[in-house]
Amino acid sequence: MGNRDDEYDFLFKVVLIGDSGVGKSNLLSRFTRNEFNLESKSTIGVEFATRSIQVDGKTIKAQIWDTAGQERYRAITSAYYRGAVGALLVYDIAKHLTYENVERWLKELRDHADNNIVIMLVGNKSDLRHLRAVPTDEARAFAEKNTLSFIETSALDSTNVEEAFKNILTEIYRIVSQKQIADRSAHDESPGNNVVDISVPPTTDGQKGNKLQCCQSL
Repeated sequence: MGNRDDEYDFLFKVVLIGDSGVGKSNLLSRFTRNEFNLESKSTIGVEFATRSIQVDGKTIKAQIWDTAGQERYRAITSAYYRGAVGALLVYDIAKHLTYENVERWLKELRDHADNNIVIMLVGNKSDLRHLRAVPTDEARAFAEKNTLSFIETSALDSTNVEEAFKNILTEIYRIVSQKQIADRSAHDESPGNNVVDISVPPTTDGQKGNKLQCCQSL
């Protein structure tokens, strides 16, 4: 039974959002399977893939969700965002409109996702240098103003794809482990507190909260 894939210290759900055609599915397949499909059609149905990486000696399993073409219909459901601890907000450096729409996607995230979600702005298709429509400095300044991390990637030639996912997963892990330490010290001071389980199972809705009413009157 010992499937290596099932052994991990943290499970983080990360969502890909952004306009249709910016390369979200290819970022997903490049990171999780090292594949790129020039002919890729719009994703139909919810798609996610997983990959585990090492951070500080811990195994982080990333469950990365792709918007499944729903962005065409402006109807990404709140279920898509449920439990997500990270989001890659993707635009196409050669299509300025996809960058202009980043603001609307940010609003969508603020409306539907957890307040503490870690967001990275990703300018994809950096291989299309001759067609660039969005200056790197402009996007970086926008990211800084909105407290987002920022990177440019090319799913086609693999540039920075690994780095983008590893950077956001590391950032999430650092936040989560600091929170865990803080929760632990608060817990030590007042033994009545429940320990907060901060790894995020993707689909369980509040099933864990009631396991910890334990007898501490020793």
